[in-house]
Amino acid sequence: MKVTVVGAGAVGATCADNIARAELAEELVLLDIKEGLAEGKAQDMMQTAALLGFDTRITGSTNDYSKTAGSDVVVITSGLPRKPGMTREELIGTNAGIVRGVAENILKHSPNAIIIVISNPMDTMTYLALTATGLPKNRIIGMGGTLDSARFKYQLSQHLGCSPADLNAVVVGGHGDTTMIPLIRLATWNSVPVTKFLSEEKQKQIVADTMVGGATLTKLIGTSAWYAPGAAGAALVESIVRDQKKLFTCCVSLDGEYGQKDICLGVPVIIGKSGWEKIVDFGLNAEEQALFNKSADAVRSMNDVLKTL
Repeated sequence: MKVTVVGAGAVGATCADNIARAELAEELVLLDIKEGLAEGKAQDMMQTAALLGFDTRITGSTNDYSKTAGSDVVVITSGLPRKPGMTREELIGTNAGIVRGVAENILKHSPNAIIIVISNPMDTMTYLALTATGLPKNRIIGMGGTLDSARFKYQLSQHLGCSPADLNAVVVGGHGDTTMIPLIRLATWNSVPVTKFLSEEKQKQIVADTMVGGATLTKLIGTSAWYAPGAAGAALVESIVRDQKKLFTCCVSLDGEYGQKDICLGVPVIIGKSGWEKIVDFGLNAEEQALFNKSADAVRSMNDVLKTL
């Protein structure tokens, strides 16, 4: 098994580190456009192998895509990160060119790869990767909802005083501060609805705090978060390479599911060895469906910007 992570910044390096520690691949390639960055971080990670006990071989490359040849899974994290006060949408012009170039170069050397997109604005970059490559839709996966759902569980755990591992909670819709939809009605604590333990006011607060989770961290640390995004990317890699059939919220191509077409948006999917294998219908109520449609409209308007580039 061979995995490539494109982009050796904080998110990419964290994702790669998680993949290596879990020994998800025999070979892991870290690639970046900045001279020496990927090579240095790869060497630094390899020097932890004797301490942590993993056998994954990690190599770095400065923009030499031939080193990525034969990759089974490729994680794209490259692009500019958000700065304080910057929306994900404002990144589209710059990051679209980067992601398009990366996807095309990857497929020259790894035509059978499954691609996981982390770059922002993630929904639009996933749609771009799909349309630019012409790959089967099950092989293009946007990570956003996986991260948002983890942040949702964190917020719930803080208010409930419980382990996040005991919670089932998902966020659907776009990966944006105003487009994501935390489905608190369906969230459970060991099979019991969390709404049984939380007041209406607390529920609204948890939803609101989840939606601005990324912006909150950007304000605190001065750039986009990296530990949770990197771990979310690695979790998807694990479900693919180990064919775990786990259910994650991921940004995937919709063809009538959840009432939407010609768009990539976050919905519950099963992730296995062939990529995303099945969309799971959670049966949104009228209010949730209206929010989902509104989210789709916002993402579609961002996708329209691609036509002007």
